[in-house]
Amino acid sequence: MKVLLIGDIVGNPGREAVRALVPQLRRRHDLDLVVANCENIAGGAGVTPKTAQELFGSGVDFLTSGQHIWRHKEIVPYLNQEPRLIRPANYPPGAPGYGSGIVTARDGTRVAILNLVGRVFLETVDCPFRVAQREVERLRRETPVILVDMHAEATSEKVAMGWHLDGQVSAVVGTHTHIQTADERVLPKGTAYLTDLGMTGPYDSVIGRRVDQILERFLTGLPQKFEVPEMNVILCGAVVEVDPKTGRAERLERVQERLLPL
Repeated sequence: MKVLLIGDIVGNPGREAVRALVPQLRRRHDLDLVVANCENIAGGAGVTPKTAQELFGSGVDFLTSGQHIWRHKEIVPYLNQEPRLIRPANYPPGAPGYGSGIVTARDGTRVAILNLVGRVFLETVDCPFRVAQREVERLRRETPVILVDMHAEATSEKVAMGWHLDGQVSAVVGTHTHIQTADERVLPKGTAYLTDLGMTGPYDSVIGRRVDQILERFLTGLPQKFEVPEMNVILCGAVVEVDPKTGRAERLERVQERLLPL
């Protein structure tokens, strides 16, 4: 089976790229499932029910997120109602929503998706490594095909999670830094790994924000309003091929697809 994993979608430009490009990618790669990180889809930070529904209507089957999931208060009740949108599993007990979920792919395979957030340079939450071990043991009783979105700042933390879960999950892919890495591989025990899927949004930017505003912030140290530019938009992610019987990854291919202007 083939799964497209889409990196952090930023604002309206990112949503437009998904709407235009996902149908093409489904046909080209004969995809069975599309999973995307949505934590920045509403104005460049956070998620709303309306923007999440827009992605579902654009061909995305399942949504992961990160620490910005809490930015808009209207998402809280929606998290409890919509099992196709998950937040990191290592938030403390009692947090709204779900940290993992199971979806049926086009070929009939049951696929589990687990979302984690790192602790290095981010807010202190529960240990992602211990939570991952607990959740993977539970999910493996349901299906051998498990995909992990490790939403983290530090490369070392993401790499460590890949080795920690090698042979137990089908793929560990990183999100959050918005820059696609070139270290794709299948680890020795059969887990596909990529440190960061990259960003789906405006390429001529600083991780999705206007260059001039970011430069002004760095040069002056003063607060700035950060806006999402509209030009030169790309979709970044990866296609993972998985044996649905064993859950072992067979290959991972990075994807960079440009949204051509009308």
